[in-house]
Amino acid sequence: MIDTHSHIHFSDFADDVADVLDRANAAGVNKQIVVGVEAADSAAALELARQYPKVLRAAVGLHPHDADAGQAALAVIAKLAADPLVVAIGECGLDQYKSQTSPKDQESTLRFQIELANQLDKPLIFHVRQAFPDFWRILDDYPGTRGLVHCFSAGVAEMEGSLQRGLYIALGGIMTFTKDPDQLSAARQVPPDRILLETDCPFLAPPPHRGHRNEPAFLADTAKILARLRGEAVADLALSSTANAKKLFGDW
Repeated sequence: MIDTHSHIHFSDFADDVADVLDRANAAGVNKQIVVGVEAADSAAALELARQYPKVLRAAVGLHPHDADAGQAALAVIAKLAADPLVVAIGECGLDQYKSQTSPKDQESTLRFQIELANQLDKPLIFHVRQAFPDFWRILDDYPGTRGLVHCFSAGVAEMEGSLQRGLYIALGGIMTFTKDPDQLSAARQVPPDRILLETDCPFLAPPPHRGHRNEPAFLADTAKILARLRGEAVADLALSSTANAKKLFGDW
């Protein structure tokens, strides 16, 4: 399996990255996308990918919480994005739930990153929280844009709208413990050729690890729970999600 959204470059893993990678491999999680959320953090994600190029690739971007970082930060992202170990732009998007940056800054920063990704022919990793109407309004200005909705936690309508725009749906820890029937229904209905798996570690650990640091090895637990929810074999979910990740990000 491929963990399409990992933050093992965060300080939470400063003392045991090698062990974390070993545990992931033992659990069948052989590759990861290490995702940046602001300029310095994106540089750290790329540096970690350089240290472990057989198993890691990087994504670089400005999270909507950092959408007011300014042109200097965007220039750093643009420079990092040209590196061949960078396979995606993001985590970027819109957050109308708890972000303190302005809608104007969020939109301009998102547009910059979409345009950068399309210029480089790389996919995007989108963070969208309670902002799908505005997200779709912006994305519809860029037909043909490739990418995924990260940490999908919305309902069937949002899932269908994302699929109609050619995006993949990445499911992670939230869908292993949510009680929201619309969220669960959406997770059941993601087509096999559009589903991706992620941890978003160190956040959102699935059962039986709730309350502890999430890590890539726990993607195996997420896959088991999601396969049961979707009524399919774990092996089939692993195969389809891995094939989709390779199609979107390339193989290495």
